[in-house]
Amino acid sequence: MFTFFPLVMQAVVFTDVTFEKAIEFNDYCHDHKPPISFIKAEVRGLFGSIFCDFGPEFTVFDVDGEEPRTGIIASISNDNPALVSCVDDERLEFQDGDLVALSEVKGMTELNDGKPRKIKNARAYSFTLEEDTSDFGIYEKGGIVTQIKEPKVLNFKTLREAIKDPGDFLLSDFSKFDRPPLLHLAFQALDKFVSEMGRLPVAGSEVDAQKLVSLASLINENSGDDRLEDINPKLLRHFAFGARAVLNPMAAMFGGIVGQEVVKACSGKFHPLFQFFYFDSVESLPTANLDPSEFMPLNSRYDAQISVFGSKLQKKLEDANLFVVGSGALGCEFLKNLALMGVSCGKQGKLTITDDDVIEKSNLSRQFLFRDWNIGQAKSTVAASAASLINPHLRIEALQNRVGSQTENVFDDTFWENLTAVVNALDNVNARLYVDQRCLYFQKPLLESGTLGAKCNTQMVIPHLTENYGASRDPPEKQAPMCTVHSFPHNIDHCLTWARSEFEGLVEKTPAEVNAYLSNPVEYTNAMNKAGDAQSRDTLEHVLECLMKEKCETLQDCISWARLKFEDYFSDRVKQLIYTFPEDASTSTGAPFWSAPKRFPHPLQFSSTDPSHLHFVMAASILRAETFGIPVPDRVRNPKVIAEAVDKVIVPDFQPKEGVKIETDEKATNLSNASVDDAVIISELIRKLELCRENLPAGFRMKPIQFEKDDDTNYHMDLIAGLANMRARNYSIPEVDKLKAKFIAGRIIPAIATSTAMATGLVCLELYKVLDGGHKVEDYRNTFANLALPLFSMAEPVPCKVIKHQDLSWTVWDRWTLKNNPTLRELLQWFTGKGLSAYSISFGSCLLYNSMFPRHRERMDRKVVDLVREVAKVELPAYRRHFDVVVACDDDEGNDVDIPTVSIYFR
Repeated sequence: MFTFFPLVMQAVVFTDVTFEKAIEFNDYCHDHKPPISFIKAEVRGLFGSIFCDFGPEFTVFDVDGEEPRTGIIASISNDNPALVSCVDDERLEFQDGDLVALSEVKGMTELNDGKPRKIKNARAYSFTLEEDTSDFGIYEKGGIVTQIKEPKVLNFKTLREAIKDPGDFLLSDFSKFDRPPLLHLAFQALDKFVSEMGRLPVAGSEVDAQKLVSLASLINENSGDDRLEDINPKLLRHFAFGARAVLNPMAAMFGGIVGQEVVKACSGKFHPLFQFFYFDSVESLPTANLDPSEFMPLNSRYDAQISVFGSKLQKKLEDANLFVVGSGALGCEFLKNLALMGVSCGKQGKLTITDDDVIEKSNLSRQFLFRDWNIGQAKSTVAASAASLINPHLRIEALQNRVGSQTENVFDDTFWENLTAVVNALDNVNARLYVDQRCLYFQKPLLESGTLGAKCNTQMVIPHLTENYGASRDPPEKQAPMCTVHSFPHNIDHCLTWARSEFEGLVEKTPAEVNAYLSNPVEYTNAMNKAGDAQSRDTLEHVLECLMKEKCETLQDCISWARLKFEDYFSDRVKQLIYTFPEDASTSTGAPFWSAPKRFPHPLQFSSTDPSHLHFVMAASILRAETFGIPVPDRVRNPKVIAEAVDKVIVPDFQPKEGVKIETDEKATNLSNASVDDAVIISELIRKLELCRENLPAGFRMKPIQFEKDDDTNYHMDLIAGLANMRARNYSIPEVDKLKAKFIAGRIIPAIATSTAMATGLVCLELYKVLDGGHKVEDYRNTFANLALPLFSMAEPVPCKVIKHQDLSWTVWDRWTLKNNPTLRELLQWFTGKGLSAYSISFGSCLLYNSMFPRHRERMDRKVVDLVREVAKVELPAYRRHFDVVVACDDDEGNDVDIPTVSIYFR
């Protein structure tokens, strides 16, 4: 019957298809064995819809895609139900009804059976277990609780059934809770319109709009108990006017959502959309009433957009002076969207994009403007070139500058003042905060967004309407104490953090220190002598290790070094640790030293028959050889060859040391063991270094290795994974594969194309509002979305706080400016005119004027800029046309008044 399915498909997506055909196709997919996941998507102007049917019994194996949550147990009561308390190292984030499994519990061993148990009364650091532990053993110590994620089976209706009985709609905007049923009706009415008229409604046609409203009214009258009280003819009119248009931001947004649904259908990961999703952005329409002629086509590539917004807004788009900061995943999507929308494509328009980064292989999965042959090239240059191919009229300039205080000569006052708006496409908070401050200062709209895996968020920062980005901040991520990472790890993240640090020390920092010493021995050793601290001592010890007679001259030397490193890291250090702190050790308060979250370690016994041990030695020896420029033949990658070479290595017996200080203070920032004899030790190390240097061949240098996570053949991740997993074995922590290790140690931020497309689409819908102007704060939308659940939460931005004084009012957005290079007297009189008395004026930390100092009255007729140069002794750069002063004011009653920043233009 359906010859277009020659193979068994897992999922099909239909767009621009009538309900009649969609129902026919969907019935086939639903009844197919196995069922074929069916997705229908439609975008009409600023309106869109999605319908999903993944079959009568679709199994979701991982509902949210999050890692199973874990906690470290501190106590378990012998009760019914049992109370489980965990250490306050990290919030549990369990929910009532979750299933968990317990392991490694000492004493109450009955709970270590791996059986899933339901919890209730979930709190930040405790929960009750639906288990009677009254007759169990007494809890002693230890234990890990791990969330168990169960599969979920969903029963989808067919489109034929769901149109009549849609169930609950997926809501995106809580200010439009009644909108989905209306849009469900509108799309049916549009389908009926096309069926009767053989075409879509014409933009600006009141006749067609009225016809659509009549059809919607008729369908509504026949809806029985589901009949709507109000079909909102004004909204349906907007729907009819834009029915022929597929807008780029809407296509990007819906493409991202549908793309994720396809992945869900094929993988069973993440919860599918169930089953209807409707969305509109009528707030993006111009605020002014437009004449129908505004919507007439101009025979241009933007006719679809004009049919929705009119030609005047299109002109504003084309003449916009936009600044896009960043050209990575978000930046590429933004450039594509903006080029297709015609932004900065007019004679008056300009788009500036900047990014100081270059293209890496790992970027190619989501930064779609880049190709294999672009690796190593500047991101902004390649992205700008690709965007110009999308729209040759795009007036774009690509820069490779990081936006910050150090580049204010590039992005100067004139640059910021001429901007229409700023779009952030950044991946770090500090850069976002800087751009936010610049936008605040120059009163420019900032369109902010970010992604994290399947999650994304957008924030609109609009002058004089909303709070700025920096007004509300997420709390900083909790960092593990250094002593935990170095001596008391209790999860794989700690092990990988330590492994990454050791990798950099072994193959990058120490070889670089060797080269620094050999390049200028006198200057280097003088600096070490001057510092005279434990860190300098440790650095010199590492340098000496590389330059001693026993340095690596052959590949066998490198293998021997790697074998001894294994013994040092995973046996000797652990033996010293448990010698210093035995298993029965106590703290100064008498509590057990090895209590949660500390895990008592065990030294490893090296075995040449253990593949993991051999692989560590192989990776370490190969990279060690690389730093010394020693060739590595392919045979070394053979485990048998490595095993034979390792067995030749003589490993000295371990002798514990007395009085070794191991840092246990969680607030300590330096783990080097300080010594009163550091200066003496440093002098002796320098003497030994001089002797070693005399025996080195002329021009000897080492080759530092910089970490590169994306080359699977360079053994970087092999060494890091080996370091982390051997350490995990020491502490009985579950190990990870190389991919997981790469994710954590490589500090890879989860990023996928679907959430990126959605975020940029939502931002560009807001850009219409920004460039049109005249919109109120309630017209804008901030969004948080999680495509994994799926969840869409849209809300109005938080308004900015208004400060009032007499007839004046201002916000954080205001900046009081004085032009024409005023004198001090003119500045004070300007404040008097506002009903304020300025009693103190400062530039930076320098006081320019204070009413209490009689001599300052002699400065009254001096230009303020001259006072800055002479009193503050500051030379203002040539690119700067103004400077800021801090003015302390009080009112007529002597009350201090906080005023905006005061800027004085002297050029």
